Amino acid sequence: MGILNVTPDSFSDGGQHASLDEALRHAERMLAEGAAIIDVGGESTRPGASPVPEQQELDRVAPVVEALVRELDALVSVDTSRASVMREVTALGAGMLNDVRALELEGALSAAAASALPVCLMHRQGEPQTMQQSPRYERAIEDEVADYLMQRMGICEAAGLRKNRLLLDPGFGFGKTVEHNLRLLKHMERLQTLGCPLLVGTSRKSMIGKVLERPVEERLPGGLALTALAVERGAKILRVHDVAPNVDAVNMTWAVMQEGCGRQQD
Repeated sequence: MGILNVTPDSFSDGGQHASLDEALRHAERMLAEGAAIIDVGGESTRPGASPVPEQQELDRVAPVVEALVRELDALVSVDTSRASVMREVTALGAGMLNDVRALELEGALSAAAASALPVCLMHRQGEPQTMQQSPRYERAIEDEVADYLMQRMGICEAAGLRKNRLLLDPGFGFGKTVEHNLRLLKHMERLQTLGCPLLVGTSRKSMIGKVLERPVEERLPGGLALTALAVERGAKILRVHDVAPNVDAVNMTWAVMQEGCGRQQD
Protein backbone atom coordinates (compact mmCIF):
# COMPACT_ATOMS: atom_id res chain seq x y z
CA MET A 1 0.00 0.00 0.00
CA GLY A 2 1.62 3.23 -1.19
CA ILE A 3 0.99 6.35 0.88
CA LEU A 4 -0.36 9.40 -0.95
CA ASN A 5 -0.86 12.29 1.47
CA VAL A 6 -2.54 15.29 -0.14
CA THR A 7 -1.94 17.42 2.94
CA PRO A 8 0.40 20.32 3.74
CA ASP A 9 1.41 18.98 7.18
CA SER A 10 1.91 15.20 7.14
CA PHE A 11 5.00 14.28 9.13
CA SER A 12 7.37 13.24 6.32
CA ASP A 13 5.83 14.26 2.98
CA GLY A 14 3.52 17.15 3.77
CA GLY A 15 2.96 19.45 0.81
CA GLN A 16 4.87 17.28 -1.68
CA HIS A 17 1.80 15.96 -3.50
CA ALA A 18 -0.75 18.69 -2.87
CA SER A 19 -1.62 19.44 -6.51
CA LEU A 20 -3.67 16.98 -8.54
CA ASP A 21 -0.92 16.51 -11.12
CA GLU A 22 1.76 15.89 -8.47
CA ALA A 23 -0.51 13.39 -6.72
CA LEU A 24 -1.21 11.51 -9.95
CA ARG A 25 2.46 11.33 -10.93
CA HIS A 26 3.48 10.08 -7.49
CA ALA A 27 0.74 7.44 -7.52
CA GLU A 28 1.85 6.39 -11.00
CA ARG A 29 5.42 5.93 -9.72
CA MET A 30 4.29 3.89 -6.74
CA LEU A 31 2.15 1.63 -8.94
CA ALA A 32 5.09 1.11 -11.29
CA GLU A 33 7.25 0.16 -8.30
CA GLY A 34 4.79 -2.53 -7.24
CA ALA A 35 2.14 -0.93 -5.06
CA ALA A 36 -1.14 -2.84 -5.15
CA ILE A 37 -3.14 -0.13 -3.33
CA ILE A 38 -2.84 3.65 -3.17
CA ASP A 39 -3.91 5.08 0.20
CA VAL A 40 -5.09 8.69 -0.11
CA GLY A 41 -5.26 10.91 2.96
CA GLY A 42 -6.55 14.47 3.23
CA GLU A 43 -6.10 15.06 6.97
CA SER A 44 -2.85 14.58 8.84
CA THR A 45 -3.10 12.34 11.90
CA ARG A 46 0.54 12.75 12.97
CA PRO A 47 1.11 13.44 16.68
CA GLY A 48 0.07 17.00 17.46
CA ALA A 49 -1.90 17.49 14.25
CA SER A 50 -5.02 19.65 14.36
CA PRO A 51 -8.23 18.51 12.63
CA VAL A 52 -9.15 20.14 9.31
CA PRO A 53 -12.66 21.25 8.34
CA GLU A 54 -14.74 18.49 6.79
CA GLN A 55 -15.20 20.31 3.49
CA GLN A 56 -11.48 20.96 3.20
CA GLU A 57 -10.70 17.26 3.61
CA LEU A 58 -13.29 16.41 0.97
CA ASP A 59 -11.95 19.05 -1.42
CA ARG A 60 -8.45 17.61 -1.09
CA VAL A 61 -9.38 13.97 -1.44
CA ALA A 62 -12.27 13.72 -3.90
CA PRO A 63 -10.52 14.99 -7.07
CA VAL A 64 -7.53 12.75 -6.42
CA VAL A 65 -9.64 9.63 -5.89
CA GLU A 66 -11.66 10.35 -9.01
CA ALA A 67 -8.54 10.87 -11.12
CA LEU A 68 -6.72 7.81 -9.74
CA VAL A 69 -9.67 5.59 -10.58
CA ARG A 70 -10.32 7.16 -13.98
CA GLU A 71 -6.79 7.69 -15.29
CA LEU A 72 -4.74 4.98 -13.57
CA ASP A 73 -7.43 2.35 -12.86
CA ALA A 74 -5.91 2.13 -9.38
CA LEU A 75 -7.28 0.32 -6.35
CA VAL A 76 -7.72 3.31 -4.04
CA SER A 77 -7.99 3.26 -0.27
CA VAL A 78 -9.07 6.44 1.48
CA ASP A 79 -7.69 7.30 4.90
CA THR A 80 -10.62 9.08 6.57
CA SER A 81 -12.82 9.02 9.66
CA ARG A 82 -15.70 11.12 8.36
CA ALA A 83 -18.98 9.71 7.09
CA SER A 84 -19.42 12.37 4.40
CA VAL A 85 -16.00 11.65 2.94
CA MET A 86 -16.66 7.90 3.03
CA ARG A 87 -19.90 8.32 1.11
CA GLU A 88 -18.37 10.63 -1.48
CA VAL A 89 -15.28 8.53 -2.23
CA THR A 90 -17.38 5.38 -2.41
CA ALA A 91 -19.44 7.03 -5.14
CA LEU A 92 -16.21 8.05 -6.93
CA GLY A 93 -14.94 4.48 -7.11
CA ALA A 94 -12.71 4.01 -4.05
CA GLY A 95 -12.05 0.37 -3.27
CA MET A 96 -11.35 0.51 0.47
CA LEU A 97 -11.83 2.68 3.57
CA ASN A 98 -9.04 3.09 6.12
CA ASP A 99 -10.08 4.67 9.42
CA VAL A 100 -7.61 5.48 12.20
CA ARG A 101 -10.60 6.00 14.54
CA ALA A 102 -12.12 2.57 13.79
CA LEU A 103 -15.50 4.04 12.75
CA GLU A 104 -16.08 5.79 16.08
CA LEU A 105 -17.07 9.20 14.69
CA GLU A 106 -20.76 9.97 14.25
CA GLY A 107 -22.21 8.37 11.13
CA ALA A 108 -18.99 6.61 10.12
CA LEU A 109 -20.18 3.12 11.01
CA SER A 110 -23.37 3.34 8.98
CA ALA A 111 -21.55 5.00 6.05
CA ALA A 112 -18.92 2.27 5.99
CA ALA A 113 -21.49 -0.51 6.29
CA ALA A 114 -23.50 0.95 3.42
CA SER A 115 -20.43 1.30 1.19
CA ALA A 116 -19.99 -2.47 0.67
CA LEU A 117 -16.21 -1.80 0.71
CA PRO A 118 -13.49 -3.45 2.79
CA VAL A 119 -12.73 -1.37 5.89
CA CYS A 120 -9.58 -1.18 8.00
CA LEU A 121 -10.06 -0.56 11.74
CA MET A 122 -7.06 0.85 13.59
CA HIS A 123 -6.23 0.89 17.29
CA ARG A 124 -5.28 4.18 18.88
CA GLN A 125 -5.26 5.74 22.33
CA GLY A 126 -6.47 9.34 22.37
CA GLU A 127 -6.59 11.83 19.52
CA PRO A 128 -3.70 13.10 17.36
CA GLN A 129 -3.37 16.34 19.33
CA THR A 130 -2.62 14.54 22.61
CA MET A 131 -2.06 10.84 21.90
CA GLN A 132 1.71 10.89 22.45
CA GLN A 133 1.54 12.69 25.79
CA SER A 134 2.52 9.90 28.21
CA PRO A 135 0.45 6.99 26.82
CA ARG A 136 -0.15 4.26 29.40
CA TYR A 137 -1.75 0.81 29.41
CA GLU A 138 -2.78 -1.35 32.34
CA ARG A 139 -2.02 -4.66 30.62
CA ALA A 140 0.31 -5.96 27.92
CA ILE A 141 -0.05 -3.76 24.86
CA GLU A 142 -0.85 -6.66 22.52
CA ASP A 143 -3.78 -7.69 24.75
CA GLU A 144 -5.08 -4.12 24.99
CA VAL A 145 -4.94 -3.73 21.20
CA ALA A 146 -6.55 -7.11 20.56
CA ASP A 147 -9.40 -6.44 23.00
CA TYR A 148 -10.14 -3.02 21.50
CA LEU A 149 -10.15 -4.34 17.95
CA MET A 150 -12.33 -7.31 18.95
CA GLN A 151 -14.82 -4.91 20.52
CA ARG A 152 -14.92 -2.76 17.38
CA MET A 153 -15.34 -5.87 15.22
CA GLY A 154 -18.38 -6.88 17.26
CA ILE A 155 -19.91 -3.42 16.88
CA CYS A 156 -19.27 -3.51 13.15
CA GLU A 157 -20.87 -6.92 12.71
CA ALA A 158 -23.93 -5.82 14.70
CA ALA A 159 -24.28 -2.92 12.25
CA GLY A 160 -24.11 -5.20 9.22
CA LEU A 161 -20.42 -4.80 8.44
CA ARG A 162 -19.42 -8.44 8.30
CA LYS A 163 -16.08 -9.78 9.46
CA ASN A 164 -15.08 -10.77 5.92
CA ARG A 165 -14.94 -7.06 5.02
CA LEU A 166 -12.67 -6.06 7.90
CA LEU A 167 -8.92 -5.52 8.13
CA LEU A 168 -7.09 -4.61 11.34
CA ASP A 169 -4.23 -2.17 11.98
CA PRO A 170 -2.34 -2.32 15.31
CA GLY A 171 -1.80 1.44 15.10
CA PHE A 172 1.94 1.77 15.57
CA GLY A 173 2.72 5.26 16.88
CA PHE A 174 -0.87 6.13 17.77
CA GLY A 175 -0.86 6.59 21.53
CA LYS A 176 2.13 4.31 22.15
CA THR A 177 5.66 4.75 23.47
CA VAL A 178 8.65 3.30 21.65
CA GLU A 179 8.58 0.38 24.10
CA HIS A 180 4.89 -0.22 23.39
CA ASN A 181 5.56 -0.22 19.64
CA LEU A 182 8.47 -2.64 19.89
CA ARG A 183 6.58 -5.07 22.10
CA LEU A 184 3.49 -4.85 19.91
CA LEU A 185 5.45 -5.82 16.82
CA LYS A 186 7.30 -8.57 18.68
CA HIS A 187 3.97 -10.11 19.79
CA MET A 188 1.89 -9.18 16.74
CA GLU A 189 0.93 -12.79 16.13
CA ARG A 190 -1.52 -12.26 19.03
CA LEU A 191 -3.66 -10.23 16.62
CA GLN A 192 -3.82 -13.07 14.10
CA THR A 193 -6.18 -14.83 16.50
CA LEU A 194 -8.83 -12.21 15.60
CA GLY A 195 -9.16 -13.76 12.15
CA CYS A 196 -8.84 -10.67 9.93
CA PRO A 197 -5.99 -9.58 7.63
CA LEU A 198 -3.46 -7.32 9.33
CA LEU A 199 -2.36 -3.98 7.88
CA VAL A 200 0.84 -2.50 9.30
CA GLY A 201 2.15 1.04 8.95
CA THR A 202 5.58 1.76 10.44
CA SER A 203 7.10 3.63 7.49
CA ARG A 204 9.43 6.50 8.54
CA LYS A 205 7.82 6.66 11.99
CA SER A 206 9.45 8.15 15.09
CA MET A 207 10.00 4.72 16.66
CA ILE A 208 12.72 4.19 14.04
CA GLY A 209 14.17 7.63 14.67
CA LYS A 210 14.28 7.15 18.43
CA VAL A 211 15.83 3.66 18.34
CA LEU A 212 18.40 4.44 15.64
CA GLU A 213 18.75 8.20 16.22
CA ARG A 214 17.90 8.99 12.62
CA PRO A 215 16.00 11.94 11.12
CA VAL A 216 12.94 11.15 9.04
CA GLU A 217 14.84 11.16 5.74
CA GLU A 218 17.27 8.48 7.00
CA ARG A 219 14.78 5.94 8.35
CA LEU A 220 14.40 3.64 5.34
CA PRO A 221 16.87 0.90 6.44
CA GLY A 222 15.23 0.64 9.85
CA GLY A 223 11.83 0.64 8.20
CA LEU A 224 12.78 -2.25 5.94
CA ALA A 225 13.75 -4.28 9.00
CA LEU A 226 10.31 -3.58 10.48
CA THR A 227 8.64 -4.56 7.20
CA ALA A 228 10.40 -7.93 7.19
CA LEU A 229 9.47 -8.56 10.82
CA ALA A 230 5.85 -7.57 10.19
CA VAL A 231 5.56 -9.97 7.26
CA GLU A 232 7.04 -12.78 9.34
CA ARG A 233 4.46 -12.01 12.03
CA GLY A 234 1.48 -12.13 9.70
CA ALA A 235 1.06 -8.71 8.06
CA LYS A 236 -0.83 -8.93 4.76
CA ILE A 237 -0.65 -5.24 3.78
CA LEU A 238 2.31 -2.92 4.40
CA ARG A 239 1.50 0.81 4.28
CA VAL A 240 4.71 2.50 3.10
CA HIS A 241 6.17 5.67 1.59
CA ASP A 242 9.06 3.95 -0.25
CA VAL A 243 7.42 1.28 -2.35
CA ALA A 244 10.23 -0.31 -4.40
CA PRO A 245 12.60 -1.20 -1.53
CA ASN A 246 9.71 -2.42 0.60
CA VAL A 247 8.47 -4.66 -2.21
CA ASP A 248 11.95 -6.22 -2.29
CA ALA A 249 11.92 -6.64 1.49
CA VAL A 250 8.49 -8.31 1.38
CA ASN A 251 9.44 -10.65 -1.46
CA MET A 252 12.76 -11.63 0.12
CA THR A 253 11.08 -12.31 3.46
CA TRP A 254 8.32 -14.28 1.76
CA ALA A 255 10.86 -16.37 -0.19
CA VAL A 256 12.58 -17.36 3.05
CA MET A 257 9.26 -18.18 4.71
CA GLN A 258 8.22 -20.33 1.73
CA GLU A 259 11.72 -21.76 1.23
CA GLY A 260 11.73 -20.80 -2.40
CA CYS A 261 11.43 -18.01 -4.91
CA GLY A 262 8.02 -16.44 -5.11
CA ARG A 263 6.24 -13.14 -4.79
CA GLN A 264 3.65 -12.82 -2.04
CA GLN A 265 1.41 -10.58 -4.13
CA ASP A 266 1.23 -13.26 -6.86
